[in-house]
Amino acid sequence: MTLVHSKALDETVKVDRVIDHIQGKKGGPTVVFFGGVHGNETAGVFALKDVFEEIRSKKIPVNGEVYAISGNLGALESKQRFQHEDLNRIWFQERIERIVHSREIKHSEEEELSQLFRMLHNILDTGTPPFYFMDLHTTSSDTSPFMVLNDSLLNRKYASNYPLPIILGIEEYLKGALLSYINELGYVSLGFESGQHDDDKAVESCIEFIRYSLTLTQSVNVSEEKRQQLKGVIADSGNAPHRFYEIYHQHDIGSKNDFKMLPGFINFQVIPKGVSLAVVDGVQLKTTKKRQIFMPLYQDQGNEGFYFIRPIPKILLWISKELRRFKIDHVLVKLPGVEWESDQKDTLVVDQRVARFFAKSFLHLLGYRARKFDRSHLIAKNRESASKSLEYADAAWFQE
Repeated sequence: MTLVHSKALDETVKVDRVIDHIQGKKGGPTVVFFGGVHGNETAGVFALKDVFEEIRSKKIPVNGEVYAISGNLGALESKQRFQHEDLNRIWFQERIERIVHSREIKHSEEEELSQLFRMLHNILDTGTPPFYFMDLHTTSSDTSPFMVLNDSLLNRKYASNYPLPIILGIEEYLKGALLSYINELGYVSLGFESGQHDDDKAVESCIEFIRYSLTLTQSVNVSEEKRQQLKGVIADSGNAPHRFYEIYHQHDIGSKNDFKMLPGFINFQVIPKGVSLAVVDGVQLKTTKKRQIFMPLYQDQGNEGFYFIRPIPKILLWISKELRRFKIDHVLVKLPGVEWESDQKDTLVVDQRVARFFAKSFLHLLGYRARKFDRSHLIAKNRESASKSLEYADAAWFQE
């Protein structure tokens, strides 16, 4: 058992890797919630205990299976984001091979990954589709609740049912995340950021998110009136508008950098040109034009100082949907400078010396996550090819 303390609630609870697991009626989905993947983010752990205890005490019928899983147990007990390395930055296939299959484990976070990996795949092997994976987080700065997800059409369609700001494309900057690994297996997977680490409102927002998610996935049956009521509570939980945003810049903190975020910045805040954001190695870092800031870093651990985001026009969301639906990428490989990486046809290699019109923003429309291979080449991985959309076809939200 691991002792987890909430500064916000001034409470301590004991948890195992599986906080709780409810096996309900056959025929329902399999829904998995993660809490405490970062050890200083305890709101999800306490919210999951609260909701699962409510389900059990009130004997609320459940369809399918629902899991509540602890993330980084060692970091939760030591009250820090991580002990040796961020658990939410190491989910790379080659590293998983070493840790899980070769059993070459170098530190505690790799052992945590090993245990989570085996549990995750046991759930996939024994559970009944459709599968939903939701990772509960908090932020170091004050924030309205929001969602982050890999930009697949399946993720988009599901997430659009939440009256929250939705951030797309974080996987292109935040590499090795648990949810990115799961999404590349083809399943609905998303992150929910409920508020500031030590704010009791973050726990309450998590509770409401879990309750609404259980009705949306049809794990718990409620009247339409009750579902709309739960949705309304989420809509009222923050002041940022319900729309899609994309990340277009990340400020990386080097291993030798002295980075200090200046006080007072909050998520979704619009910052005028010329405003100092942080001090880096003794030099003030200022905006060069008007920016919208996202996830400013107000904690000691972490390698991402802040992001810049911008709203995505609805017409671009529609265009990207249609381009993906008609698989335009299969036409593009006929152009010079563009080819498939392998016979799997899920990754493009773009020689930008030849195909100069290929920008990351264009590849995003087609459903690709683009990364530099060298100075002249982009490697772009398709977000759509793995999606198991047919497994969700009977869900009410999918048919709307």
